[in-house]
Amino acid sequence: MYNKKPPFEITDAILSDVVKIGELVGQVGSISDLSTSPKLRRENRIKTIYSSLAIEQNTLSLEQVTAVLSGKRVLAPPKDIAEVKNAYEIYDHLAAMDPYSMEDLLAAHGVMMRGLVEDAGEFRSRPVGVVDSRGNILHFGTLPEYVPALIGELLEWTKTSSLPVLIKSCVFHYELELIHPFSDGNGRMGRLWHTLLLSQWNPLFAWLPVESIIHDHQQEYYQAINLSNAQGESTPFLSFMLRIIKEALSEAIVLSGEVPASRARQKELRWAAIEHYLLAVPVLQNADVQRLCGVSSATANRILNQLCKEGKLEKVRTGPYWSYRKPKEQ
Repeated sequence: MYNKKPPFEITDAILSDVVKIGELVGQVGSISDLSTSPKLRRENRIKTIYSSLAIEQNTLSLEQVTAVLSGKRVLAPPKDIAEVKNAYEIYDHLAAMDPYSMEDLLAAHGVMMRGLVEDAGEFRSRPVGVVDSRGNILHFGTLPEYVPALIGELLEWTKTSSLPVLIKSCVFHYELELIHPFSDGNGRMGRLWHTLLLSQWNPLFAWLPVESIIHDHQQEYYQAINLSNAQGESTPFLSFMLRIIKEALSEAIVLSGEVPASRARQKELRWAAIEHYLLAVPVLQNADVQRLCGVSSATANRILNQLCKEGKLEKVRTGPYWSYRKPKEQ
């Protein structure tokens, strides 16, 4: 029950991340046209939809998703095309939704899953087990007769708690997954509502493709959910999602067309993006640096070589490729 709060702990690391995210939000707001450029907003919205659906095994590539949303014909399963169109429609109406309304939550699910499941826009009426990609049962969702009351209490806690929205949105995301209120679409609804809650705090989150960073760290995303399930509290998931939000903001700063001209500042921002990325994965490669820093392969090589010279990274062989990691003593 959520008459007080869902179970989680606010650690020193979580508090530190909340403060850091606040600083990054200020930086993005001052140097990026993320909230005002129609072209950039559309590109990021498409990235968001592609990534959130790819997590759910949608087969369309980013280029195909772009084509579908441009009205072009795409040779792909009709179900996958419908998922893209539905998701774009509901994300396009994000600003009109009340993040604390059960009616809006159900209506959003109705659009997201329209034509895909018979009970779109309704809570499930049957018990359900949550399984991973291999068919292993991760946990059993809440019995259907308790779902409406628990979702109502979760929405009320999220609305009335005095905790920062950064924390509440992460907790809501996890608890929705845990309750598993719908027969299908729970993952994409959890990510949609997380974005909605954050965008009510700061509008730039409506256009920041956090879902694309989750997709990059999909294995860690599920691991964080599983660890929270095992511990009976959302602290691991909360920590993971704050790290993902930091990475998304750092990437937005680095990729902004208005990155400060100072070479020292540019270098600092690039290292921040790489360091945040290495919090979630053991190694990175040239292609990762190209994406994180918005640079060519040659520039990525120069960045990596310089970081190795400075002792911030070390070069290691992973299979047939060279990779980079933080030195063990760090």
